[in-house]
Amino acid sequence: MPKATETVLEIDLSALSHNFKYLKSRLDPNTKFLAVVKAFAYGSDAIKIAEKLVALGVDYFAVAYANEGVALRNAGITTPILVLHPQPVNFNSIIAHGLEPSLYSPKVLRFFLETAVKKRKEAYPVHLKFNTGLNRLGFGENDVDYIIEQLADNAAIKVKSVFSHLAASEDIREKAFTQNQIAVFKKITEDLQDKLGYVPFRHVLNTSGIINYPEAQFEMVRSGIGLYGFGNDAAIDMELRPVAALKTVISQLHKIAPNESVGYNRAFSAKKPRVTATLPLGHADGIGRHFGNGKAYVSVKGKQAPIVGNVCMDMIMIDVTDIDCQAGDEVVIFGQDPSAETFASFADTISYELLTGISQRVKRVLI
Repeated sequence: MPKATETVLEIDLSALSHNFKYLKSRLDPNTKFLAVVKAFAYGSDAIKIAEKLVALGVDYFAVAYANEGVALRNAGITTPILVLHPQPVNFNSIIAHGLEPSLYSPKVLRFFLETAVKKRKEAYPVHLKFNTGLNRLGFGENDVDYIIEQLADNAAIKVKSVFSHLAASEDIREKAFTQNQIAVFKKITEDLQDKLGYVPFRHVLNTSGIINYPEAQFEMVRSGIGLYGFGNDAAIDMELRPVAALKTVISQLHKIAPNESVGYNRAFSAKKPRVTATLPLGHADGIGRHFGNGKAYVSVKGKQAPIVGNVCMDMIMIDVTDIDCQAGDEVVIFGQDPSAETFASFADTISYELLTGISQRVKRVLI
């Protein structure tokens, strides 16, 4: 693998393939697989990730917002795309690009039905989101009759799937809560299917659900973070491979004398002679100030180098006193060691936030 010569986010498509196949191996052969590629495919490259997943045989994609789905369509992706959080202002665009909205409230259902009727659509595919305990989006259990009433004698839309979202599938301490969510979801879907007169497919499992509750895979599962190399469990993380690695280079070395300071507000002051290296990335690239002042380390020639002083907008300083290095040498911010999950933990956050926060000004490089 070539060494970085600037700040880059390497995207390993072979790791993506490995993760997809591993997660598929945990499922029944006929279970459909939906890949979540929202937020630039968790901070990587949604188009390249989607193209690879199409080649691997993925059944569905999901994005958060309509414009993310439009970008995939404009790139030539023809696989069905579920828009998880559509807004009525985007309904015309959703239909124009053949995207499939999640309908999650009476208001959203009415607005989309009106739009589909105006567009003279027949059996346009939609997905019904039910709230079973996460309390973010979704119809309630008591909304089934209202939904049936709205759909009666109206051929403009057709329910393609019914789904919900687990709140704590990665936490074994919440097993009873999760099992209750699954039971409520099953009850809702059975009631809905009886009243619809046809059978939409169902999906409730996320990555941790695939691992911990395979009995609830129904007809489809959804995976986001697992595809990118993290399973919310140390044992599963060992089975997966990180797709993204953030790398940069040393711009300059500085010899710091005792009592000299480094960076803004003199946040770091040397007690004894130190050597620091300046890196060309900062909080504008997604490595926030909360990683500064010794909270996080990066890797230089396989050795840990702590961040010293405050993280700047475009620069970070690290302590390389005990590392034989020079300007131009590669630095790993996260990848294998530290992993994105480990690096995120330095600031009491999670890999999701770190990965999706990498600025679009960071060059993406396919491996």
